[in-house]
Amino acid sequence: MASRQGSGLPRVSLVNYTPTLRSGNGEDVSDNAFTSPFPPVGFPHCSRIVAADYSFGSEYISGVILYHETLLDFQLGPILSNRGIIPGVRADTDAHPLPISPIEPATQGLDHLLPRLRAAAQVGARFSKWRAPILCNSSTLPTHTTLEIQAESLARFAAICQQAGLVPIVEPDVDFAEDADLKRSVEIHVKIISMIYARCVAYGVLLEGSLIKLSFPQPGLKHPSRANTPVEAIGLATATVLARSVPVSVAGVVFLSGGLSYSDSVEYLNAVNVVVNRPPVGSPLCLSRLPPLSFSFGRGLQGNAMRKWVRGDEAGAKVAFEERARACFLAAKGEA
Repeated sequence: MASRQGSGLPRVSLVNYTPTLRSGNGEDVSDNAFTSPFPPVGFPHCSRIVAADYSFGSEYISGVILYHETLLDFQLGPILSNRGIIPGVRADTDAHPLPISPIEPATQGLDHLLPRLRAAAQVGARFSKWRAPILCNSSTLPTHTTLEIQAESLARFAAICQQAGLVPIVEPDVDFAEDADLKRSVEIHVKIISMIYARCVAYGVLLEGSLIKLSFPQPGLKHPSRANTPVEAIGLATATVLARSVPVSVAGVVFLSGGLSYSDSVEYLNAVNVVVNRPPVGSPLCLSRLPPLSFSFGRGLQGNAMRKWVRGDEAGAKVAFEERARACFLAAKGEA
């Protein structure tokens, strides 16, 4: 595990390790979106995680994000660590409507966060993530107040997370269900990421001891351009967002799959890495300074495998998971 000379900080050593090991790929099993397609399986979601053999797919997976209760109750930290997979924990709880803008959610969970993260660290967690959902349309959303609140909560989480000795992953999840075009999506991504890091600096967050988990900028589902926007445009837009807003010192970027299909998730990840590896001729963007770009997928990685698992096809589930993990691994290098 390589550390920066003179840093003396375990979290810097870990965060340097995380984005480079097996291309820094992460599996997010804390996402509510992942649990929703599989309610009638006969046993709890966390039990399925315990039942799953994490030895398969581990060649391409370096970390797993778990619910706090799953990590503590099932003692998965040592099991994952023994397989060479870094355990992480979800820190945010429920999202509630903002009083000033009830249509927009604000993430909860800062109360008692430090003792919760310390408890997670004691059972093996080495990093944590906080998700902040952000609605986005062509004109009125998100409000500036919401962006300020979400940026503040993400920065406070990051500071507390490092206080607990864990690597923070800040996750501004920009929604694409409405009618924003690609330009608008890029604008909102740049704005919220810039606000997050301004607040992180104010709170003294060690940026080189942190990661960011991002959605891909893209036209909304209700915008007419969505159907014919080429994947190359998504890749360039994503690279543009990163170049404009992610500080040089941030150790790594991982992308979420959100409501994307598996194929779209992989294609978008591959597209941005292709742009970064081979920038367009004459591009003014300075892409060589960007940190490693990888994935932290939930449903996008596990969906097909879980469907087979539910049907009792354990061997098929392992093959499906391995295939998708490898495809994501290649996309993280721009080779899919």
